[in-house]
Amino acid sequence: MSQQTVYWHLPGFCYFRQLNLAMITLMQEYPECFREGYRIGSVYGTFPGAIWNGGRVVMGIAGKKDIQGTLKAYNGRGVPVRFTWTNSVLTQEHVYDTYCNLIMRLGDNGLNQALVNTPVLEEYLRKQYPGYKLISSTTKRINETGGVVAELEKDYFLVVLDYDLNHDEKTLSAIEPYAGRVELLVNEVCAPGCPLRAQHYAQQSRAQLEFDVNDLFHCPHSSREKTFAECRKRPAFISNEQIGDYIRRGFVNFKIAGRGMPQSYVYDAYLYFLVKEDQRERVAGKIGELLKPYQKQAPGGRRG
Repeated sequence: MSQQTVYWHLPGFCYFRQLNLAMITLMQEYPECFREGYRIGSVYGTFPGAIWNGGRVVMGIAGKKDIQGTLKAYNGRGVPVRFTWTNSVLTQEHVYDTYCNLIMRLGDNGLNQALVNTPVLEEYLRKQYPGYKLISSTTKRINETGGVVAELEKDYFLVVLDYDLNHDEKTLSAIEPYAGRVELLVNEVCAPGCPLRAQHYAQQSRAQLEFDVNDLFHCPHSSREKTFAECRKRPAFISNEQIGDYIRRGFVNFKIAGRGMPQSYVYDAYLYFLVKEDQRERVAGKIGELLKPYQKQAPGGRRG
């Protein structure tokens, strides 16, 4: 029986670029150090300042050459770049944004992808950029079984499951026939069952759209420690021991959260999920070597 291929989707293609490229390189050069059958299915995130972006606010700007360089760095290694086009407050006028359309044109090679949650933008993307694979975003907050099944019956490449349903057996059983098109968010740091999550996404979308760096969302759960060790205690967390059960049921797409978090959090998650336990020290050493020229951004560096 052939080994099942399992796809991992990594955060912050722009702000964790060097760490992501280090992991991709090491997985290709030292496959014996990583869990069997694992490969990188995509790297997701945004270029700074793109108004279509949602989920997390990312300010700034990237020039055309920077965009091309980033796309080439991943696509040249066979890894799709996935844009987080999940701004939930977009209207028709915003779909013509020059910067976002430039990004889409530069990445329009049949490999790259886009996360969506707003009908007006999704319709535009399907018409103008049919070469992109579209993924239904967890930011839609579809958190009941029937809604998830209905979403999977639509024309999406993948559907990212709301993390509150990660261990909901009723939902998992219902969507098992579609398991290959379901993506599971394994390490979400936000509070389980948070009633403010949709409101938070909308606030982040408005702040991105209006370039309002001072528009902060005051979440009552924000004071809770956000480390990978703390994340592992959350009820939605999917451990390495549990992942095997999901794979046997046909679920083969797993997403690592990390946008807006310290690089140390993402680094810890990569070592835990992707690397064999007895090889973590070796891989950590090789990551250190590859990141040496970028030590100021090594674990604990920039957020993305």
